[in-house]
Amino acid sequence: MKTHYRVFFFTGAVILLLTCMSGPARSAGDYHECMIEPYREVKIASQVTGIVEEVLVERGDIVKKGQIVVKLRSGVEQANVTQAQANVDFNKRKLERNKKLFEKEHISVHEKDEIETDIKKAEALLQEATEKFEMKNIRSTVDGVVVKRDLNAGEYVGDKPIMTIAQISPLNVEVVVPVRQYGSITKGMGAEVRPESPVGGTYSGRVTIVDKAVDAASGTFGVRVELPNEKLTLPSGLKCRVRFYR
Repeated sequence: MKTHYRVFFFTGAVILLLTCMSGPARSAGDYHECMIEPYREVKIASQVTGIVEEVLVERGDIVKKGQIVVKLRSGVEQANVTQAQANVDFNKRKLERNKKLFEKEHISVHEKDEIETDIKKAEALLQEATEKFEMKNIRSTVDGVVVKRDLNAGEYVGDKPIMTIAQISPLNVEVVVPVRQYGSITKGMGAEVRPESPVGGTYSGRVTIVDKAVDAASGTFGVRVELPNEKLTLPSGLKCRVRFYR
Protein backbone atom coordinates (compact mmCIF):
# COMPACT_ATOMS: atom_id res chain seq x y z
CA MET A 1 0.00 0.00 0.00
CA LYS A 2 2.89 2.34 0.84
CA THR A 3 4.37 1.68 -2.58
CA HIS A 4 1.16 2.93 -4.24
CA TYR A 5 1.29 6.14 -2.15
CA ARG A 6 4.92 6.72 -3.18
CA VAL A 7 4.05 6.25 -6.87
CA PHE A 8 1.06 8.60 -6.56
CA PHE A 9 3.15 11.22 -4.73
CA PHE A 10 5.97 10.98 -7.31
CA THR A 11 3.55 11.28 -10.25
CA GLY A 12 1.85 14.32 -8.70
CA ALA A 13 5.20 15.99 -8.11
CA VAL A 14 6.21 15.47 -11.75
CA ILE A 15 2.91 16.93 -13.03
CA LEU A 16 3.28 19.95 -10.73
CA LEU A 17 6.85 20.50 -11.93
CA LEU A 18 5.85 20.34 -15.60
CA THR A 19 2.95 22.73 -15.00
CA CYS A 20 5.22 25.24 -13.37
CA MET A 21 7.74 24.98 -16.20
CA SER A 22 5.10 25.63 -18.86
CA GLY A 23 3.18 28.32 -16.94
CA PRO A 24 4.28 31.27 -14.82
CA ALA A 25 7.94 30.24 -14.94
CA ARG A 26 7.98 31.17 -18.64
CA SER A 27 6.70 34.70 -18.04
CA ALA A 28 9.00 37.72 -18.12
CA GLY A 29 8.16 38.96 -14.64
CA ASP A 30 5.14 40.36 -12.85
CA TYR A 31 2.62 42.91 -14.07
CA HIS A 32 3.88 46.33 -15.16
CA GLU A 33 2.03 49.62 -15.31
CA CYS A 34 1.08 50.65 -18.86
CA MET A 35 -0.97 53.06 -20.92
CA ILE A 36 -3.33 52.24 -23.81
CA GLU A 37 -2.87 54.70 -26.67
CA PRO A 38 -4.18 55.06 -30.26
CA TYR A 39 -2.28 53.22 -32.96
CA ARG A 40 -1.81 56.64 -34.51
CA GLU A 41 -3.44 60.06 -34.62
CA VAL A 42 -3.94 61.76 -37.97
CA LYS A 43 -4.48 65.50 -38.36
CA ILE A 44 -6.81 65.90 -41.34
CA ALA A 45 -6.02 68.93 -43.52
CA SER A 46 -7.01 70.23 -46.96
CA GLN A 47 -4.96 70.32 -50.14
CA VAL A 48 -6.67 73.57 -51.11
CA THR A 49 -7.85 76.69 -49.32
CA GLY A 50 -11.51 77.55 -49.06
CA ILE A 51 -14.55 78.04 -46.85
CA VAL A 52 -16.10 75.17 -44.91
CA GLU A 53 -19.53 74.36 -46.34
CA GLU A 54 -20.40 71.50 -44.00
CA VAL A 55 -18.76 69.36 -41.32
CA LEU A 56 -20.27 65.89 -41.61
CA VAL A 57 -18.95 64.33 -38.38
CA GLU A 58 -18.81 65.21 -34.70
CA ARG A 59 -16.29 64.45 -31.98
CA GLY A 60 -16.68 60.81 -30.96
CA ASP A 61 -18.01 59.67 -34.33
CA ILE A 62 -16.48 56.55 -35.88
CA VAL A 63 -15.33 57.08 -39.47
CA LYS A 64 -14.07 54.86 -42.27
CA LYS A 65 -11.06 55.42 -44.50
CA GLY A 66 -12.16 57.38 -47.58
CA GLN A 67 -15.31 58.75 -45.92
CA ILE A 68 -16.05 62.43 -46.59
CA VAL A 69 -15.79 64.29 -43.27
CA VAL A 70 -15.82 67.91 -44.46
CA LYS A 71 -17.10 69.67 -47.58
CA LEU A 72 -15.73 73.02 -48.76
CA ARG A 73 -17.70 75.43 -50.91
CA SER A 74 -17.39 74.17 -54.48
CA GLY A 75 -19.91 76.01 -56.67
CA VAL A 76 -17.27 77.18 -59.18
CA GLU A 77 -15.63 73.75 -59.34
CA GLN A 78 -19.00 72.05 -59.88
CA ALA A 79 -19.80 74.44 -62.73
CA ASN A 80 -16.44 73.71 -64.35
CA VAL A 81 -17.15 69.97 -64.19
CA THR A 82 -20.55 70.49 -65.83
CA GLN A 83 -19.05 72.60 -68.59
CA ALA A 84 -16.20 70.16 -69.21
CA GLN A 85 -18.63 67.23 -69.39
CA ALA A 86 -20.79 69.11 -71.90
CA ASN A 87 -17.73 69.74 -74.05
CA VAL A 88 -16.84 66.05 -74.04
CA ASP A 89 -20.38 65.08 -74.99
CA PHE A 90 -20.47 67.65 -77.81
CA ASN A 91 -17.23 66.40 -79.36
CA LYS A 92 -18.37 62.79 -79.16
CA ARG A 93 -21.62 63.66 -80.95
CA LYS A 94 -19.60 65.54 -83.54
CA LEU A 95 -17.43 62.48 -84.17
CA GLU A 96 -20.49 60.26 -84.48
CA ARG A 97 -22.08 62.62 -87.03
CA ASN A 98 -18.93 62.64 -89.14
CA LYS A 99 -18.33 58.89 -89.19
CA LYS A 100 -20.54 58.35 -92.26
CA LEU A 101 -18.97 61.33 -94.00
CA PHE A 102 -15.55 59.82 -93.43
CA GLU A 103 -16.70 56.45 -94.71
CA LYS A 104 -17.92 58.16 -97.88
CA GLU A 105 -14.65 60.12 -97.99
CA HIS A 106 -16.46 63.45 -97.66
CA ILE A 107 -14.02 64.43 -94.90
CA SER A 108 -10.31 63.71 -94.78
CA VAL A 109 -8.36 61.56 -92.36
CA HIS A 110 -6.82 64.76 -91.03
CA GLU A 111 -10.23 66.24 -90.19
CA LYS A 112 -11.27 63.02 -88.44
CA ASP A 113 -8.03 63.06 -86.45
CA GLU A 114 -8.70 66.64 -85.36
CA ILE A 115 -12.13 65.68 -84.01
CA GLU A 116 -10.69 62.70 -82.11
CA THR A 117 -7.95 64.93 -80.69
CA ASP A 118 -10.57 67.45 -79.54
CA ILE A 119 -12.31 64.64 -77.64
CA LYS A 120 -9.07 63.69 -75.86
CA LYS A 121 -8.45 67.32 -74.93
CA ALA A 122 -11.99 67.69 -73.63
CA GLU A 123 -11.66 64.50 -71.56
CA ALA A 124 -8.39 65.77 -70.07
CA LEU A 125 -10.06 69.05 -69.09
CA LEU A 126 -12.95 67.08 -67.57
CA GLN A 127 -10.53 65.00 -65.50
CA GLU A 128 -8.76 68.15 -64.29
CA ALA A 129 -12.05 69.84 -63.37
CA THR A 130 -13.26 66.69 -61.59
CA GLU A 131 -10.06 66.43 -59.53
CA LYS A 132 -10.29 70.08 -58.50
CA PHE A 133 -13.90 69.53 -57.46
CA GLU A 134 -12.92 66.38 -55.52
CA MET A 135 -10.31 68.38 -53.57
CA LYS A 136 -13.22 70.25 -51.99
CA ASN A 137 -14.31 67.00 -50.34
CA ILE A 138 -12.05 66.26 -47.39
CA ARG A 139 -11.84 62.53 -46.63
CA SER A 140 -10.56 60.53 -43.69
CA THR A 141 -7.29 58.76 -44.39
CA VAL A 142 -7.84 56.09 -41.71
CA ASP A 143 -10.49 54.04 -39.96
CA GLY A 144 -10.88 55.64 -36.56
CA VAL A 145 -12.72 57.95 -34.20
CA VAL A 146 -12.91 61.76 -34.34
CA VAL A 147 -11.15 63.12 -31.25
CA LYS A 148 -11.02 66.82 -32.13
CA ARG A 149 -12.76 69.31 -34.45
CA ASP A 150 -10.89 72.51 -35.19
CA LEU A 151 -13.22 74.25 -37.69
CA ASN A 152 -16.94 74.78 -38.25
CA ALA A 153 -19.13 75.72 -41.20
CA GLY A 154 -18.30 79.17 -42.59
CA GLU A 155 -14.71 79.21 -41.35
CA TYR A 156 -11.68 79.58 -43.59
CA VAL A 157 -9.48 76.57 -44.33
CA GLY A 158 -5.78 77.26 -44.72
CA ASP A 159 -2.81 75.11 -43.87
CA LYS A 160 -3.97 74.22 -40.35
CA PRO A 161 -5.68 70.90 -39.48
CA ILE A 162 -9.45 70.65 -39.78
CA MET A 163 -9.82 67.78 -37.32
CA THR A 164 -7.91 64.97 -35.62
CA ILE A 165 -8.83 61.31 -36.09
CA ALA A 166 -7.41 58.55 -33.89
CA GLN A 167 -6.95 55.05 -35.28
CA ILE A 168 -7.87 52.72 -32.41
CA SER A 169 -7.84 49.38 -34.20
CA PRO A 170 -5.35 48.11 -33.27
CA LEU A 171 -4.24 49.95 -30.13
CA ASN A 172 -0.73 50.57 -28.82
CA VAL A 173 0.10 49.66 -25.23
CA GLU A 174 3.14 51.58 -24.00
CA VAL A 175 5.10 50.03 -21.13
CA VAL A 176 8.14 51.19 -19.15
CA VAL A 177 10.13 48.20 -17.86
CA PRO A 178 13.01 48.08 -15.32
CA VAL A 179 16.42 47.53 -16.90
CA ARG A 180 16.90 44.29 -14.93
CA GLN A 181 14.44 42.68 -17.35
CA TYR A 182 16.30 43.80 -20.46
CA GLY A 183 16.81 40.76 -22.70
CA SER A 184 13.95 38.80 -21.17
CA ILE A 185 11.34 40.65 -23.25
CA THR A 186 11.64 40.20 -27.00
CA LYS A 187 9.70 41.21 -30.09
CA GLY A 188 6.88 38.76 -30.82
CA MET A 189 6.27 37.76 -27.19
CA GLY A 190 2.70 37.54 -25.96
CA ALA A 191 1.29 40.08 -23.54
CA GLU A 192 -1.66 39.88 -21.17
CA VAL A 193 -3.20 43.35 -20.82
CA ARG A 194 -5.63 44.31 -18.06
CA PRO A 195 -7.25 47.76 -18.50
CA GLU A 196 -8.24 49.75 -15.42
CA SER A 197 -11.81 49.86 -14.11
CA PRO A 198 -14.54 50.29 -15.11
CA VAL A 199 -13.49 48.64 -18.40
CA GLY A 200 -11.51 45.82 -16.84
CA GLY A 201 -11.14 42.42 -18.44
CA THR A 202 -8.11 40.62 -19.86
CA TYR A 203 -6.88 41.04 -23.43
CA SER A 204 -4.08 39.41 -25.41
CA GLY A 205 -1.55 41.38 -27.42
CA ARG A 206 1.86 40.97 -29.00
CA VAL A 207 5.16 42.82 -28.41
CA THR A 208 6.05 44.86 -31.51
CA ILE A 209 8.82 47.16 -30.23
CA VAL A 210 11.54 46.76 -27.61
CA ASP A 211 13.70 49.85 -27.24
CA LYS A 212 17.41 49.31 -27.80
CA ALA A 213 18.31 52.33 -25.68
CA VAL A 214 17.98 52.32 -21.88
CA ASP A 215 17.14 55.51 -20.02
CA ALA A 216 20.09 55.90 -17.65
CA ALA A 217 18.33 58.33 -15.31
CA SER A 218 15.39 56.04 -14.53
CA GLY A 219 17.02 52.69 -15.28
CA THR A 220 14.17 51.69 -17.59
CA PHE A 221 13.46 50.93 -21.24
CA GLY A 222 10.32 51.12 -23.34
CA VAL A 223 8.22 48.30 -24.77
CA ARG A 224 5.24 48.57 -27.12
CA VAL A 225 2.47 46.00 -27.36
CA GLU A 226 -0.01 45.89 -30.24
CA LEU A 227 -3.49 45.13 -28.98
CA PRO A 228 -6.26 44.01 -31.40
CA ASN A 229 -9.45 46.08 -31.14
CA GLU A 230 -11.52 45.13 -34.19
CA LYS A 231 -14.88 45.76 -32.49
CA LEU A 232 -13.64 49.07 -31.02
CA THR A 233 -14.69 47.96 -27.55
CA LEU A 234 -11.58 49.42 -25.90
CA PRO A 235 -11.04 53.18 -25.76
CA SER A 236 -7.60 54.74 -25.79
CA GLY A 237 -6.26 56.72 -22.84
CA LEU A 238 -6.78 53.98 -20.25
CA LYS A 239 -4.21 53.01 -17.67
CA CYS A 240 -3.53 49.29 -17.54
CA ARG A 241 -1.30 46.49 -16.29
CA VAL A 242 0.55 44.07 -18.53
CA ARG A 243 2.39 40.79 -18.11
CA PHE A 244 4.64 39.29 -20.78
CA TYR A 245 4.81 35.59 -21.65
CA ARG A 246 6.19 33.27 -24.30
